[in-house]
Amino acid sequence: MYTLLDGLRVVEASSFVACPTAGLYLSQMGAEVIRVDQIGGGPDFRRWPQAENGDSFYWEGLNKGKLSVALDLSTDEGRELLAEIATAPGEKAGVFLTNFPVGGFLSWERLSPRREDLILTRIMGRADGGPALDYTVASALGIPFITGPESLGDEPVNAVLPAWDLLTGAYAAFATMAALHHRSETGEGQEVRIPLADVGIATIANLGQLAETLHGGDRKRYGNDVFGAFGRDFITRDGERVMLMAITPRQWRGLVAVLGIADDVARIEKERRTSFERDESERFVHRDALYPLVERAVAMWESGELASALDSEGCCWGPYQRMEQAVRDPNLVTDNPLFSAITHPSGAHYAAPGAMATLPAHARGLVRPAPCLGDDTEKVLTEVVGLGEGQFAALVDQGIVGDPKA
Repeated sequence: MYTLLDGLRVVEASSFVACPTAGLYLSQMGAEVIRVDQIGGGPDFRRWPQAENGDSFYWEGLNKGKLSVALDLSTDEGRELLAEIATAPGEKAGVFLTNFPVGGFLSWERLSPRREDLILTRIMGRADGGPALDYTVASALGIPFITGPESLGDEPVNAVLPAWDLLTGAYAAFATMAALHHRSETGEGQEVRIPLADVGIATIANLGQLAETLHGGDRKRYGNDVFGAFGRDFITRDGERVMLMAITPRQWRGLVAVLGIADDVARIEKERRTSFERDESERFVHRDALYPLVERAVAMWESGELASALDSEGCCWGPYQRMEQAVRDPNLVTDNPLFSAITHPSGAHYAAPGAMATLPAHARGLVRPAPCLGDDTEKVLTEVVGLGEGQFAALVDQGIVGDPKA
């Protein structure tokens, strides 16, 4: 982790993807992030994928480097302790991330009187307070109806990657830092609400897709073709599949040169009175002529030879790999300084990523594993809340906090 946010304390009460992602990103930049869970784990504690012992790879991936506190949040005493942790004093404290409901014991109205400069970043499903998850947001946006091959007709295709969760988590981390900047300038705290559905609809609007629909109807399905540009998968002589892209003029010139198709491309340009080098959209419009040409040319190459030739010309391409290949890829994982091989709470030893940003002037630091559930309960309640040893022991006896010896 980096140390840019060293000294900042962030408290997180969350589950699933978006909110833990925000906490993870802040932790990787150096913040101390305290995650508070129900004793025994919240609804995401055992989510798939799992290790052989039933521990969640998902949970330990999203909570690397955090501190863990376990409380009985069904009790008034447990809820009071969470509120105390979230609003504890300190110039670099008073930052709280949650996806708990707007109302209830973690509402702004209940927490802000405890600390007027509190920053409460709340990830929501919908702006009206209703529930939403990544898949329900995607389905409402229409994305599944423009995903997949044209032959599917009206059958929707759900994406495997939870894009809206991940974007929301990243935006929540950004919005939290913006609110922190505002507090440093004015001393004012505030609640920041980030609905998953709003992130989804705003994103496709920012990409011009809503305007496209208003002025021309829904986009059609194009399978693996990249909309509005040259891009698709092609198969080499040895049966490997590669993704070829040509967005810029230089990328297009390089691809044409490598494949040796300049004369054929010039002929198509002359016949159709266009220029593929000047206008990337023309490569998409006339893909019916270009794709068969590229297919035949790629099919004459062995994959390794093609890769070297494409790289020599600065072309944009990528191999199609299974995840079991990606995890052993030197460029992606095994020789990538982003990753460190560490032992996780599940007992499994495998490479895990740190902060995705590269800051040349700062050491990236070691990747820290996720905690075991409740590992830091005593430390946080004694150092942050100020409980004495006897008070903490009494709470353990009452079952309000997790037993550190269990």
